[in-house]
Amino acid sequence: MNHDKNVTATVGHLIDGQIVYDNGRSQPVFNPATGQSSTSVELASKATVEAAIASAEKAFPAWRNTPPLKRARVMSKLKVLLEEHADQIAAMITAEHGKVLADAHGELQRGIENVEYASYVTELLKGEISRNVGPSIDSWSEFQALGVVTGITPFNFPAMVPLWMWPMAVACGNCFILKPSERDPTSALFVAQLALEAGLPPGVLNVVNGDKEAVDTLLTDPRVKAVSFVGSTPIAEYIYAEGCKHGKRVQALGGAKNHAVVMPDADIGNAVNAMMGAAFGSCGERCMAVPLIVAVGDDTADAMIAGLKAEIAKMKVGPGTDNANDMGPLVTKPHFEKVKAFVDSGVAEGAELLVDGRGLKVAGHEEGYFLGPCLFDKVKPGMQIYQEEIFGPVLGIVRVKTLQEAMKLIDDHEYGNGTCIFTRDGEAARYFSDHIQVGMVGVNVPLPVPVAYHSFGGWKRSLFGDLHAYGPDAVRFYTKRKTITQRWPSAGVREGAVFSFPSSR
Repeated sequence: MNHDKNVTATVGHLIDGQIVYDNGRSQPVFNPATGQSSTSVELASKATVEAAIASAEKAFPAWRNTPPLKRARVMSKLKVLLEEHADQIAAMITAEHGKVLADAHGELQRGIENVEYASYVTELLKGEISRNVGPSIDSWSEFQALGVVTGITPFNFPAMVPLWMWPMAVACGNCFILKPSERDPTSALFVAQLALEAGLPPGVLNVVNGDKEAVDTLLTDPRVKAVSFVGSTPIAEYIYAEGCKHGKRVQALGGAKNHAVVMPDADIGNAVNAMMGAAFGSCGERCMAVPLIVAVGDDTADAMIAGLKAEIAKMKVGPGTDNANDMGPLVTKPHFEKVKAFVDSGVAEGAELLVDGRGLKVAGHEEGYFLGPCLFDKVKPGMQIYQEEIFGPVLGIVRVKTLQEAMKLIDDHEYGNGTCIFTRDGEAARYFSDHIQVGMVGVNVPLPVPVAYHSFGGWKRSLFGDLHAYGPDAVRFYTKRKTITQRWPSAGVREGAVFSFPSSR
């Protein structure tokens, strides 16, 4: 492997505290605003991934035995470094993902909040103790690190989602191997280097860039004890099945099709503004984006459409580096073509396309992957644009007559990631929140993404595994419980053998 730190044209791997290159396969990384590539990323070989696993395994004993307070202090220092380098990291995100800089900063801030939560690990790792559970017998539980764990993260949040995973994992005493998206790898690698600067020992956090070869190596190697994944549902299901087959603990977060119910009594102006950001923020490339509005009553639908059309007309679409723009490009040309094909299918299946963003051209960026906001009316279940996750700036209106009809649509869908309701009626909001079969619910909140000290996760085919991402569930996912029961008999007292099952009597 080549350890030349001065190589910048290719994004390498971080193994044992060093940037390394195996000089094997690579692929270009594109700027979606220009359609041009100025760098490439290596796709790790099986041997490179195994070197990262070996580095993590070697670092684990010392890191596991490092006092939690010292591990927490690394997280505290990292938080400061992330804040100091926020502009640089946001620029990296925008250059490779395309989202506008303000959105990139927002993503990073949410990641920083998870680092801050991980710095509380001394409190979070406290066990439980009970004295005198039997005669002179005490019992307690501890939460011990698993060992080498891994995270496989998506392109849409290249900084935030890795920070959902590895800070808490390493704060709990594990060693981590991050496999970020090969579409926008630079920010994740840079943040990992900041972690070294914050005091994380070499080998505790390794980064391998790659494709299926790297993923399958991580899934099958017996030294890897747990896998965390965020991405599409077909891949999440594969990760879950393969990881479990090889005896690993797995949490695999999949896709979504989030519905927003708008009631007749809703504040339409607020609902319109909320839907603009929820549908078109980050070009719709969010698992918590809202691509469907379920309008209760035709008057509600008509009012929402009038408001949305007026707001869409004001939108500015262009390169994310221009702070005047509201929306940037899609991440890659193949993804652009895929989203455009969804719009084509909506027209072909009979939905009414009210706003057509397919012909958008951005002056000076004609080769960029820009698709303008699209708005459909009369979307119906069974249509491709209703059933499938589009992951683009496409919003559809579904018309229903009652809240019960709206809820049945949501419950019948295969995904159950997020949903929301807009209403002034507390009874309706409470009924909706209590009964809807979805993991994250907003009331007059379009993107009900939990803060760092709660946990993130959907229901149904949006999550495979029992524990959600980050927050309190992350502590349980990255540790295993051990219960210890001890007794110290009094000196000189010897008891006879007892053959019945022990009890506290």
